[in-house]
Amino acid sequence: MNPLFVDDIGRLVLRLTLGVLTLFHGVAKILHPDALNFIGAKLTDLGLPHGMAYLVYVGEVVAPLMIIAGLYSRIGGVVVMINMLFALALVHSTQLLTLSKNGGWALELQGFYLFCGLAVLLLGSGKIAIKPD
Repeated sequence: MNPLFVDDIGRLVLRLTLGVLTLFHGVAKILHPDALNFIGAKLTDLGLPHGMAYLVYVGEVVAPLMIIAGLYSRIGGVVVMINMLFALALVHSTQLLTLSKNGGWALELQGFYLFCGLAVLLLGSGKIAIKPD
């Protein structure tokens, strides 16, 4: 098998994993829009506008769809990273240096999304994409 093609399959697997798993969070927020009130309140506590909470749809619906499709994947990766940085700052900042009951990092899921977004930014979409980069 051509090693370059294997690299493209690897990029596709990364994109699908990050995109689909992040999209589930976005769909949950579409089905339960009251979650935006919680996010908006956290933003207000930081002195930011409550309406910024709607940007979660960009980070958890639009960006994952871009990543899945391979349409400006690198931009989608950055958006997911920004989304996760806000999640860490708004909700998880007290857990940064804590462990879970099983001994893993308490924020391993959030770290997964953050660093997979970084990987998509650095690697790009590969050739199996609507707009390869």
